[in-house]
Amino acid sequence: MVTAYIMVKANTGEADRLKAEMEEIEGVDSAHIVAGDVDFIVKVNVDTPAQVKNIVADHIQAIDGVEDTQTYISMD
Repeated sequence: MVTAYIMVKANTGEADRLKAEMEEIEGVDSAHIVAGDVDFIVKVNVDTPAQVKNIVADHIQAIDGVEDTQTYISMD
C-alpha cells in the first residue's frame, strides 16, 4: 500500500466544489481545506506509486481551478 499526501493550490473561491471533486476520485482517502501556503491536503491510498502519479496528473490537475500540486509519498 502506498500512501501519499498531495498539497493543492487553487485559484478559485470554490473550495467546497473542489473538495467534493477530489473526494470523488478513486484512491483519494480524504481531502481537507487548510489555511497556509496551500489550499487543500489530499490523502491518497493506492497500490503503486504509478497510481499516485495517475491520480495527480490525470485527475487532480485536470480539475478546473487547480493551480499547482506537490506530492509527498509517505515512507512508513
